[in-house]
Amino acid sequence: MIRRCPRCDAKNRIPEAKLDAAALCGQCRTPLGPLTAPIAVESAAGFDTLVSKSSLPVLVDFWAAWCGPCRAVAPELEKLAERLAGEVVVARLDTEALPQVAGRYGIRSIPTMILFREGAEAARVSGAMPHDEIARRVGLGGPRARV
Repeated sequence: MIRRCPRCDAKNRIPEAKLDAAALCGQCRTPLGPLTAPIAVESAAGFDTLVSKSSLPVLVDFWAAWCGPCRAVAPELEKLAERLAGEVVVARLDTEALPQVAGRYGIRSIPTMILFREGAEAARVSGAMPHDEIARRVGLGGPRARV
């Protein structure tokens, strides 16, 4: 996964298994801090590594560019990622680009959000809704609940 440095804007490659680690920019050594925005899943292997190796729970949004409700829920996932930074990793998986992963999890309607804990599916919710409702339905709790 690529993360940009907030100070020098350098691109930093971070392994999916270490997204929750205290990473430093390779160029200026500035701490990159916790993930405050959803990350894009770009490969099936990257997805598998992310959900199986992350020490944090991973909330994956299965979506497609042509889907209106998916576009509506995107800003809500950004709010959720910012609110729960350092407690959960929020990721987005394009079902058109990675149909084999979507098929593996039986995704029949989008958007569908699945919460993974230690590599296993822990909760699932479908449909566009506010970020607080997504968090409540997948068991991430109230406004600042610990995961």
